[in-house]
Amino acid sequence: HVQLVESGGESVQPGGSLRLSCAASGVTANMYCMGWFRQVPGNGREAVAVIYNSGTTIYGDSVKGRFTISKDNTKNILYLEMNGLKPEDTAMYYCAADRRSWCLGRFRRVENYSFEGQGTQVTVS
Repeated sequence: HVQLVESGGESVQPGGSLRLSCAASGVTANMYCMGWFRQVPGNGREAVAVIYNSGTTIYGDSVKGRFTISKDNTKNILYLEMNGLKPEDTAMYYCAADRRSWCLGRFRRVENYSFEGQGTQVTVS
């Protein structure tokens, strides 16, 4: 079983930056897909960014050009660099991972990956 633990969420002003981290108990290099999704209470989950084992990255339209996803397979950590933060980025951010190939090409299904963390809160105001 893989455990994912997010960190780095906090309150920032609009225009600010944050870097979220997701430490994985398993080997991230074995994951076909890793990614981030976010959720605001009362709303559905929104896919933010994913990275495939090939290194391919995909972003949601609302964060494209502002957020960068990356991973360090030597440390088994997934990152989300967030710049130019806006109030509408306020949400609980979750990391997720899947080691089955079904996830490839299914960006919006990041919320259905096999493993997900407990989340870290980002507040922009």
